Amino acid sequence: MELLRYIHLNPLRAAMVKSMGELDHYPWSGHRVLVGKGENDWQEKEYVLHQFHEREGKAIRAYRKFMEEGKDQGRRPELVGGGLVRSLGGWSQVLSLGRPRDKMEHDCRILGSGDFVAEIIREAEKKVRRYLRVSEMKSSIDNAIKGICLKKGVLEQELRMGGRTRKVSAVRAKISYHLSHEFGISRAEIARQLGVCTSAIAKAIQNMEGAESKC
Repeated sequence: MELLRYIHLNPLRAAMVKSMGELDHYPWSGHRVLVGKGENDWQEKEYVLHQFHEREGKAIRAYRKFMEEGKDQGRRPELVGGGLVRSLGGWSQVLSLGRPRDKMEHDCRILGSGDFVAEIIREAEKKVRRYLRVSEMKSSIDNAIKGICLKKGVLEQELRMGGRTRKVSAVRAKISYHLSHEFGISRAEIARQLGVCTSAIAKAIQNMEGAESKC
């Protein structure tokens, strides 16, 4: 959420717009999409708004308030520097450690205590074996698409060209769920492989997750 605010307040802080009202309509920022003033079919609008509230109207108001509260905060020590610097609240706190016995586990990508960082890294190491680079997974992606299409009686070309019949859409949802959960393929990459936008893939996966949870 802090990263979201940092990115979307950049035009205001750089004086490219003069007010939050102008930022709401600024065409070169995803902020306008989140407040309902524009559309980008590639932007994860629903995912972001759900961080603020389940209902879209309340989510937009909460997000807008969150942005408003951050516009005058300026430079914040806890958000500057690597993970250890941010977690401790600034370089002065890092330097105060000074002694070997005070050394903390840290990672520039993770905010939190040394124990928390170590726990996250251990958990990530368990999962990373499944999350191989897409280039190394190309044959697995192709095989999954071919196999499911063949089993369900759908032409692979029709699927990849963005076919929207009910049968094709159902197969696309199944493949999307499979590639996401079994291989850790990103939604953007799945969308490229299946000929539709990222938001369509996100919705398909969400629907499949809902169906799975009911089984």
